[in-house]
Amino acid sequence: MTDKTFTNVWDALSESPAEAENMKLRSSLMIALETQIKARGWTQIEAARRLGVSQPRISDLLRGKINQFSLDALVNMAVDAGLHVEVLVTEPT
Repeated sequence: MTDKTFTNVWDALSESPAEAENMKLRSSLMIALETQIKARGWTQIEAARRLGVSQPRISDLLRGKINQFSLDALVNMAVDAGLHVEVLVTEPT
């Protein structure tokens, strides 16, 4: 067995660099949405109503079930939550 070092957890869990990048973006959006929901004091029901999804969907979000969400769905939810989303594209380091 060989030890492998990864720059982040998503690189370790993903099968490809593209999948790792997608998971990093989804994770960032999920954290931002959770922060926004808590900062506004929204219940799960209120958050669901404001974000146009079901309460179980908000529960999945707050539980960090990343595989339940597409990048597109999270961007839409972030905008509905009053957040501005930007993507920064850079050369690999």
